[in-house]
Amino acid sequence: MNATIYHNPKCGTSRKTLDLLRESGRDVTVIEYLETPPTRDELARLYARAGIRASEGLRAKEPLAAELGLLDGMKSEDEILDAMIAHPILINRPLVETDKGVALCRPQDKVKSLL
Repeated sequence: MNATIYHNPKCGTSRKTLDLLRESGRDVTVIEYLETPPTRDELARLYARAGIRASEGLRAKEPLAAELGLLDGMKSEDEILDAMIAHPILINRPLVETDKGVALCRPQDKVKSLL
């Protein structure tokens, strides 16, 4: 069984999620999304499969989100998705995909539902 994690190695939650994936015995593909960001279509597909909107996948704690006016409820989901593609730091992590689905694994224990 395979798993893909959209990972930021500087993030403790992302590192812990990656550890859980590796401990599960899955073959894990690690995508450091800040260096290799997903395409707009790919990110939209991941969110659709996870059952969340772009606004729910937005890293709201990132100061750039406020600077771009993404937190005031005035931006459309498409505008938020476009901002995330232009500035991958706005993508909340870790996103994990397996044959069982996709989840934003915050907290990291959410990954267990995908194993």
